Amino acid sequence: MLNFELYNPTNYIFGKGQMEKLSTLVPKGAKILLAYGGGSIFKNGVHKQVTDNLKGFEIVEFGGIEPNPHFETLMKAVEIIKEKKIDFILAVGGGSVIDGVKFISAAVNFDGNPIELLQKRILVKENAMPFGTVLTLPATGSEMNSGAVVTIAATQEKLSFGGSALFPKFSICDPTVISSLPKRQIENGVVDAFTHVMEQYLTYPHDAYLQDRIAEGILQTLIEIGPKVVANPDDYKLASNFMWCCTMALNGLLNKGVPTDWATHMIGHELTALYGIDHARTLAIIGPHLYDVMFETKKEKLAQYGKRIFNLTGSDDEVAKEAINKSVEFFHLMGMDTKLSDYTEEYQNTADFIVERFEKRGWKALGEKQNITLEKVKKIVEASY
Repeated sequence: MLNFELYNPTNYIFGKGQMEKLSTLVPKGAKILLAYGGGSIFKNGVHKQVTDNLKGFEIVEFGGIEPNPHFETLMKAVEIIKEKKIDFILAVGGGSVIDGVKFISAAVNFDGNPIELLQKRILVKENAMPFGTVLTLPATGSEMNSGAVVTIAATQEKLSFGGSALFPKFSICDPTVISSLPKRQIENGVVDAFTHVMEQYLTYPHDAYLQDRIAEGILQTLIEIGPKVVANPDDYKLASNFMWCCTMALNGLLNKGVPTDWATHMIGHELTALYGIDHARTLAIIGPHLYDVMFETKKEKLAQYGKRIFNLTGSDDEVAKEAINKSVEFFHLMGMDTKLSDYTEEYQNTADFIVERFEKRGWKALGEKQNITLEKVKKIVEASY
């Protein structure tokens, strides 16, 4: 097992009726920036719940944070915080809103041009503005980790950053919010969480047995409940397990002591930035093709995955190949198309564009063994056509 440090200071508050604790979680006397997305929190009643539980606090609202939050939008919030002398941020939404608030938190006191946080992937270890979250859309795990992804609209780049100062102080996670979500968002959440696990699990055999079993437990649970929660979002048993899976998939526990990949995400981010494809759907496009192209590197773990998750039998090569097919079947069951050509007719030069972009950034060796070269990236993207 690799050396590791485990640090997660987020106070994670799960279950029905937990919004009542909100006023005790926000610092007394805080002036709050209430940040949210497109306004669904007004329709599902969450906005009223939040404001009712924050009576007595001074609140400035900032709405309109996009799916795949834009740097340009977030900088407007930074200016409001400085102008209004706000000292706490509350993110009410899904991963995009929470990621956006992480950037706002880091940018407010950043000594320099905040765009460098993204372009140079600067680790934020201090001077971040404190923030909490009210989760309304399970998927990314951002409610209990210190990472974020932000889009620079001007250059069509989707870039990640993070740091130990960017853990939420608290996250209120009430599974009943799932009942009001559109089917597509629930499908996306299941596949996003599933792929988060795969990025940390589907590498090569190692001796971190417990992490493997935890990862497999999350994968099996998502396969079991994924289609059911889409069909029955009012079922609290399904909704609660779905929400907890999404958090556990990316709260930092699975990656301790193990090699991790993340190339599927790095390539997928480009498809979102270029074509506006939902994040989870880019993962369903790229993941299986990456497993195919990198088959020799990953086949031992693919075989383990196939045997333990899908109960497949046969030689390791046979099981590994069928495991990829089973993954695609699951993505299809979850409403995902798995070809880039299913989403855009302008895909012909996508591989060359992404390779050129990665080369300029110096991203020439990706994956758990740093063996996903630019040539392999091109093959993966072209295979997705």
